[in-house]
Amino acid sequence: MSTQAEGLKRRTGPDIADFYDIRSMLSDEERQVQESVGQFVDQEVIPIIGEAFDKHVFPDQLVPELGKLGVFGCNLEGYECAGLNNVVYGLVCQELERGDSGLRSFVSVQGSLCMWPIYTYGTEEQKQRWLPGMAKGELIGCFGLTEPDGGSDPGTMRTKAVRDGDDWIINGAKMWITNGTIADVAIVWADTEEGIRGFLVEKDMPGYTTRDIPRKMSLRASWTSELFFEGVRVPDSNRLPGAKGLAGPLGCLTQARYGITWGAIGAAIACYKEALEFAGYRKLFGRTLAETQTIQLRLADMARRITTAQLLSLQLGRLKDQGTMHHSQVSLAKWNNVRAALDIARDARDLLGAGGVTTDHHAIRHMLNLESVITYEGTETIHQLVIGRELTGHAAF
Repeated sequence: MSTQAEGLKRRTGPDIADFYDIRSMLSDEERQVQESVGQFVDQEVIPIIGEAFDKHVFPDQLVPELGKLGVFGCNLEGYECAGLNNVVYGLVCQELERGDSGLRSFVSVQGSLCMWPIYTYGTEEQKQRWLPGMAKGELIGCFGLTEPDGGSDPGTMRTKAVRDGDDWIINGAKMWITNGTIADVAIVWADTEEGIRGFLVEKDMPGYTTRDIPRKMSLRASWTSELFFEGVRVPDSNRLPGAKGLAGPLGCLTQARYGITWGAIGAAIACYKEALEFAGYRKLFGRTLAETQTIQLRLADMARRITTAQLLSLQLGRLKDQGTMHHSQVSLAKWNNVRAALDIARDARDLLGAGGVTTDHHAIRHMLNLESVITYEGTETIHQLVIGRELTGHAAF
């Protein structure tokens, strides 16, 4: 069905998914990249992602194509990376999550949580070894911070790294790790006598094992894993020398959260457009849903929320490109945009009626995925408290 379906009249006003003409605020390069990734999502992702979600598998056949598109670490300079600005990276995340949160999560972890710390905290040797292959999608990374007993409080970290000559011995476990079982390298954060430090743990190092977490009802088109470290010997050359204390992993999370603020918009747009289209042809009591006040109010509220989120993320991206973005501004956008997307997904699912509970439609899949997105990279409550601390000067964690 198109948006010219029965019940939706021809119109000449603002774009239904770009009500404030955000597109006009973008550069030619920004528009071109968005269109290229959007076309990829329409042609390669949307036709297969429902089945991947149903079967609980990550569509890894897409990885080489994503590498060719240049989306991995696209806002980094050199090392085969595209060197694009942060607004472009945000638009990439938006288009990918319009397909599925699992796909955007894969790209976020690869670029923001793995490539970025190597680029920012690593040695030149580490950059040369890992970044070109990761940019091409030939090498996969994962990010090991969250532990079974320490989600929102990484300061309680139990994974330990102890010096042994020129090596480090790591013991512990990480949980809820995207890409864990397929990763060639894990960025692992461990407590040491010198404080928290980051290490590059390679997949074939003895004592390092992984397993996937089963029975997920969210992010089913994504591998989510546990990591186990039993006396893993890591050379000091695999330590990230520029990462010291919690500022190291938290800096990575700020990068990933920034992309999430954009990604959630894509999921919201997918649900909103599906609901709008459905309202145009679904008839009840002699008229389409689109002709009723109740449905128009709900659709209008979706448009309002999406427009607000678009403006927040665009300004956030401009601030990031200027080097003036503050982490609390990321928290506000992550809180607002993911909450908006989840509410839109839930309402769209309801508007679709009984059929909305099946993966024949997009809304239920996005709704379930967003339950994870609103939890990871800082829960909604954590981001509210980050902003509260910024406003009052008091930490209430």
